[in-house]
Amino acid sequence: MTQTAEGAVTAERFASGLTYQQYLDQIKVNQDQFKANYDGTTVSEEDATALRALVAKPNGPAKMLVLGEDWCPDVFRGMPVLARIAEASGMEMRVFPRDEHLDLIDQYLKDGQFRSIPVAVFFTSDMKYILHWIERPQQAEDEMPQMRKLFEGRTREEAAPDVATFREGPVWAGWRDATVKELRKKLEEKVQ
Repeated sequence: MTQTAEGAVTAERFASGLTYQQYLDQIKVNQDQFKANYDGTTVSEEDATALRALVAKPNGPAKMLVLGEDWCPDVFRGMPVLARIAEASGMEMRVFPRDEHLDLIDQYLKDGQFRSIPVAVFFTSDMKYILHWIERPQQAEDEMPQMRKLFEGRTREEAAPDVATFREGPVWAGWRDATVKELRKKLEEKVQ
């Protein structure tokens, strides 16, 4: 299924989602990773000012719907960034666990076929679709081979210490920063 834009998500459906804190309160795994990525994310004053200006426009991104699952590294890195963006800009953010809301995720499939997460969908205050963003910023896509190398010839368990170190390092932190920059740019392109 492809994105149907306007009318795909009602105001009532959006309001039924969890706040970021409610989502954190019910997750089963990786709470420490969500916290570390939230604590490690800063939205610069320049980005925050630009995002607030976008939100203030009549056709601006007043609402952000996020789909994710707590077990996914892209989610426990990306969703805290999305929460920081929402806080810095004044957007209302609601979270929906992907596997409980397949009808939603199926509207925003990566490459038309994959239920990749996180997904952030931006709407105006009256729920007009603006854009959606899937999984990770382009910078992360470009740099993923660095992380994949950690698994070459090793089991997941053998690679785990090096993966943990990678997640605390500058490349991973750069992906959080790239998410803020990429979303700001995409919203600026869509909201005139």
